[in-house]
Amino acid sequence: MVAMEIRNAVEQLRAGSGAAKIFDEPYETSDGTTIITVSRLHWRLRGNPIPVPVGVFSIRDGKALWVPATDHSRIALLGEVIGLAAAVIATAAVLRRPPWPDLSIPTC
Repeated sequence: MVAMEIRNAVEQLRAGSGAAKIFDEPYETSDGTTIITVSRLHWRLRGNPIPVPVGVFSIRDGKALWVPATDHSRIALLGEVIGLAAAVIATAAVLRRPPWPDLSIPTC
């Protein structure tokens, strides 16, 4: 009975969402937990939408739990960009004014 209510609720969400979020078909695990995956459409330059995972609804004993999906590649890319920016700034600072003393011989 609960599974049918969940399916009806998902169908209503799917119909009224305006295609901003995609709710996949709910499925039941062996321990009675219902899983519903959620993704959003990411539009590329060519106009081809790509589904990007957002998270999962886990429903057990009538209680829903939201588990967000974390994109670790974005976090790693942010770290690489920060490291590259720090290297460029340090290189520019060293090239502009070297840390060693000026060794030129003054002429009279």
